[in-house]
Amino acid sequence: MHTLLLILMIAAAVIMIVLIMMQRSRGDGLSEAITGGAEQLFSKQKARGIEVGLNRLTIFFAVVFFVCAFLLGYYFK
Repeated sequence: MHTLLLILMIAAAVIMIVLIMMQRSRGDGLSEAITGGAEQLFSKQKARGIEVGLNRLTIFFAVVFFVCAFLLGYYFK
């Protein structure tokens, strides 16, 4: 059980890294936060196509990663 959870956690981490690297950048990062890029924050721009799939897969594998981390920490102290 311990080995299975550990392998699942490592696989979820690697897949999450790949999915995050495949996503398109949404802003200029810290420079946008300092200069006040708030107009993009409240705009109603929806992600379409493959972006939605990448976002959902990233969320799914993040949940899998944290569930595995919780179970490993709780059951195998």
